[in-house]
Amino acid sequence: MNEMESVERKKILKVGIYLRLSDEDRDKTNKEDASESIKNQRLLLLGEINKREDFLLVDEYCDEDLSGAGTYRPEFERLIKDCEDRKLDVVLCKSQSRFSRDMEIIEKYLHNKFIEWGVRFISLADNADTENKGNKKSRQINGLVNEWYLEDVSNNIRSAFSAKMRQGEFISPFASYGYDVSSADNNKLVVDPIAASVVKDIYNLYITGMGFTGIAKYLNSKNIPCPSLHKYLKGIKLNVISDRPREEIKWSTGAVKTILTNELYLGHLIQGKRTTVSYKNHKIKRKDKSTWVKVENTHEAIIDEETFNKVQVLIKERSKPMKSGSVHIFSGKVFCLLCKRYMRKKNSSKHEYLVCSNNRDGYSDCINKSAIRYDELENIVLDAINKKIEKYYDTKEISSHDSNSNNRFASKIKSLEMNLENVIKELNKTRNYLKCLYEDKVNDIISTEQFKSLLEDYNKNEVMYNKQIESINDEIEYYKSKEESLKNNDKIFSKYQKLTKLNKIIVDEFIDKIYIGKLNNETNERDIQIKWNF
Repeated sequence: MNEMESVERKKILKVGIYLRLSDEDRDKTNKEDASESIKNQRLLLLGEINKREDFLLVDEYCDEDLSGAGTYRPEFERLIKDCEDRKLDVVLCKSQSRFSRDMEIIEKYLHNKFIEWGVRFISLADNADTENKGNKKSRQINGLVNEWYLEDVSNNIRSAFSAKMRQGEFISPFASYGYDVSSADNNKLVVDPIAASVVKDIYNLYITGMGFTGIAKYLNSKNIPCPSLHKYLKGIKLNVISDRPREEIKWSTGAVKTILTNELYLGHLIQGKRTTVSYKNHKIKRKDKSTWVKVENTHEAIIDEETFNKVQVLIKERSKPMKSGSVHIFSGKVFCLLCKRYMRKKNSSKHEYLVCSNNRDGYSDCINKSAIRYDELENIVLDAINKKIEKYYDTKEISSHDSNSNNRFASKIKSLEMNLENVIKELNKTRNYLKCLYEDKVNDIISTEQFKSLLEDYNKNEVMYNKQIESINDEIEYYKSKEESLKNNDKIFSKYQKLTKLNKIIVDEFIDKIYIGKLNNETNERDIQIKWNF
C-alpha cells in the first residue's frame, strides 16, 4: 500500500501555461508596459510550477493583443488541440478571465471537454480549480461577471466609435484604395499618390467609354497591382480570403465599380454601413442606409464633383434596357452552377446569350465556358413554370382557402407571441434577480450556502425559460410559414392558368435563382436548376 502511494506521489503532470494580453492591458502607454504584463504572468505561473514537484512544464501558449471573448485566438486553439490530443494534464492560468471571458467557452471546456479529456484547469488569482468540485459555482459566477464585463466594454466601444464617426473621424484600421491612414493622426486620411493616380485613370477611362470589365482587363494588362496587393506591397497586413497566391490576385469588375461609386474620393466619409451581430457573434451584417453616418469634406478629394457626377450618370445610362426596349427578364436571377458567379448577357449578330461572368472578370477561372442562348433558356423556364401551374393549380382548392383559414393562423400566431412576451419578461426578471443575488453575496447579506442554493434554482429556471422560448419561436415560425405559403401560392397560382410568354414580373414572382451547369459536349445537354420562391 505504501509503495502504491509512493508511486502515486511521484506521478508527473504535464502542464501547459496560457498567457494573454487582456483588454485592460491594451490601455498601457507603450508596448513595453504591455509586454511587462505577459512577463509578470509568466513569472507567477513558473513560480507555481517550481513549487510543485509533480508539475512539469511542457509548453507555453501566449496570445498578445487578442480579446478574451469567444473569438479566434491562435495559441488558444493550439492549447485546446493539445488538450484534446492528451498532451497536457493541467492548464495553468493567472486567472479564469485570461483563459476566456465568454461563459459559453467556460462551460464548454472547463466543465465538459476538459473533464472528458482528463485535463485539470487551475487559475491562481481567483483560486479556480476543476479538481475541486466545491468551487464550480464560483467559477460559473466568475464566468457570468466576466461576460457582463465584456458586454459593457462592447457597448462603450460602440458608443465611442459612433461619436467619432459623427465628428468625422476615420475609425477603420485600413484606408480604402487611394488613401493612407495619417501617421500623425490615425483618425485622418491622407492621399496615397500612387493609388490616387490609378483612381483618376479609372474615372477617365470610364468617361471615355470603357466599361468595368474593360478597365479591369486594362489595369491587369499593365500589371498594376489591385487594391489588396497594393496594400500588401506597402507592408499593410490584410486578411484576404483567396485560393490563389496574393501576388496573383487581379483587378475585377467589382473592384472597379466600387471605386467608381465611392463618395470617399469626393473627400466625404460615409461610415457605419456594417456592424457585427453582437459582442459574441462577429458575423458582419449590413445596416439600413438611413443609419449610415456621412460627414462631408473630412479629407482631401481625389476626384472633383463634376467628374464624379458625370460618371454616376453614365453608369445609370449604361444600365438602361436593351435597344429592343425590353428589360432583361432574367436580370439578377441567373448564376453559374459551378462557381456561383452571375451569368452575363451578351449579343451576337444573330442571337443573345448568357455566359459565366467569371470568364470576363480579368480571370478565366471557371470551366463553364459555353454560353447558353437566351431564347433557349426562356423556353426552358416557360415550360418549367407551366408545369408548376399545371401541377399545383386547382380552382376548387384555391377557392377553399378562404379568410377563415388565414384568420386561424393569425389568431394562433398572436396567441403564441403573447405567450412568448410573458416568458421573456419572466426570464428578464430572473436575470435581474441573479445580479441582485450576486450583490447580496458580495455584501454578505446572504451566506455562501444560501447563494449556492438560490443560484441552483436560478439555473433551473433559466434553462426552463430558454427551452420555452425556443419552443414557442419554432411554433411561431411554423405557423407563419404556413400562413405565408398559403398567401403566396393563392396569389400566384390564382393569377395564371397557362403562360405563352414570360416577362420580368412573372419571372420575379415564380423564381428566386436559376443555376446553369456546364455543357456536356457528348450529349449536348446541361444541368439547369431552378430555385423557386415557394
